This record gives sequence, C-alpha cells and structure tokens, in this order.
Amino acid sequence: MGGIIGQEYYFKYPNDISALILCATGARMRVSPFIFNSIKTDYQKYLDYLRTGAFYRKTPKEIIDDSLLETSQINPEVTYSDFKICDSFDTMDKTSSIDIPSLIICGKADQLTPVKYSQFFHEKIRNSVLCIINKAGHTLMLEKPKQLNKAIENFINNNLKFN
Repeated sequence: MGGIIGQEYYFKYPNDISALILCATGARMRVSPFIFNSIKTDYQKYLDYLRTGAFYRKTPKEIIDDSLLETSQINPEVTYSDFKICDSFDTMDKTSSIDIPSLIICGKADQLTPVKYSQFFHEKIRNSVLCIINKAGHTLMLEKPKQLNKAIENFINNNLKFN
C-alpha cells in the first residue's frame, strides 16, 4: 500500500516531491483470486500462504512468525479492502511521466510484486536506480533491513542536495 500511496501522492502533487522510493510495489497491482478467497473464507489459510508468498524461503522463522502474528491482528475485512484497492490500482500509462530521481527496490524472491514490476519502473522512469536485494521477498524491510537502509542512504547521498 505504501507504494500505491507514494505514487498517488506524486501524481496529485508532483511539485511537492523531490524524489521517490518505490519499494516492493508496482504500477499495476493485480491480486490473485486465491488471496481474495482465502481472506474471505479462511483467514488462517491466507496467513499460511504469506509464509511462502511474502518471504524468502530461508528467512528466519522468528521474523516470519512475528510478522504473521502482527498481520493476524488485522481485521480480515480491512485486509480484503486493502487488496481491493491494490487490485484496482493502475498507473502504468502515467509511469513514464515521473521525472524526479526514483529509487526502485525489490526483493529478488518477491512473489507478490515480482522483480518484473520493478524492472518496468526502471525502464519507464528516466532518472531511476534499480536495487534488487538478494535473499529477500516482499517483506525485504524485515528480511534485509541493513541492505535496504544502505540502498536508501546511497540514493539520498547521490541524488538529493540539502542546504
């Protein structure tokens, strides 16, 4: 959702934004019918899917368990509504109009927003940097926080000027 919000804000207020960080997101976010169905009929089935769908296969169990515990506290109707927003989201026709420095970050093993989504951004956004983090899935901020933070730090230092 953060990537969607960032894009929507940029397209509504382009003069207020000096750079974008697009992390584990896409310009079009179609959601699998399996996800919708499991959220509606068996929320635990959805949570079990996240174990393999959102994380790299060798992510420590503690990280996954903590994340799933937090996710399990969210009302399924809220999760369903969030995914409906994702499913209807589409800015593919506007992506090439982004004309500010953009950092595009994704986990190499992301199954929810595969690498091809980030590659699309990189191809369409002229002033962009693509960072693919190995051994990370959709939750790369939990799986590889040091690498993610380093990529952001490098991007800021190389692309933004502070007075």
